[in-house]
Amino acid sequence: MEELGAPKSGASWKACLMSGLQLKIVAINEGLSLKARTYEALKAAITNLNIYDPGAELKLDERDLSERFGVSRTPLREALAQLESEGLVKIVARRGIFIVRKTKADILDMITVWAALESMAARLATVEATDEELRSLRDHIDGFDADAVAPNMGEYSDANIRFHQTIIGLGGCPLISKMAEELFFHVRAIRQRTIGEHDRLKRSIIDHNDIVAALEARDTERAERCVREHTLRLREHVEKFVDIE
Repeated sequence: MEELGAPKSGASWKACLMSGLQLKIVAINEGLSLKARTYEALKAAITNLNIYDPGAELKLDERDLSERFGVSRTPLREALAQLESEGLVKIVARRGIFIVRKTKADILDMITVWAALESMAARLATVEATDEELRSLRDHIDGFDADAVAPNMGEYSDANIRFHQTIIGLGGCPLISKMAEELFFHVRAIRQRTIGEHDRLKRSIIDHNDIVAALEARDTERAERCVREHTLRLREHVEKFVDIE
């Protein structure tokens, strides 16, 4: 996860990177209770934040959030308390509210566990998923070329995350999905942080095509191996190149 910070390829990529360093507030859904609406909107904003970029704004201002969401402090504080119980934020007396960023050691452990979960999901998918479901993975890789994807870095980063989520789901094991969901916030953020560093972008596109080919061939051993090695390459990159304060 060069001295750190994703390399910038032109003004569009720089703008894309900078846009991921501040909370993007989305209008609250009126179909839920006020607390639930505030919780969902705030969680979505935090989830979309590139929290492992050194420039990410991790401190939250309760007054600012209240004004931007257009809600009183009570449902906001209830939402923050729920997010704290989930480990996404930490409320520190007399200091403020902070989005939680894991240590490097924690991230390495999370990536290791994700590699085990996703590779098993891929193995199961070769048996459980339909041909149509396996082909659906191509929706997340077609249209991206390793030599020309840099201007669409943000779009590819999102497709990359959906690709891995889809594999987890195609395994058809609810417990794997549940365990992966508990890791998703931080694994997603570290993937987003590192996708443009060194040769990871080109390597990612090559790996994804290999994974889909193995899954479509229902080559169980190869699919499991390709997914595991792909994720462990992320771990190796983080271990070598990423500093997390």
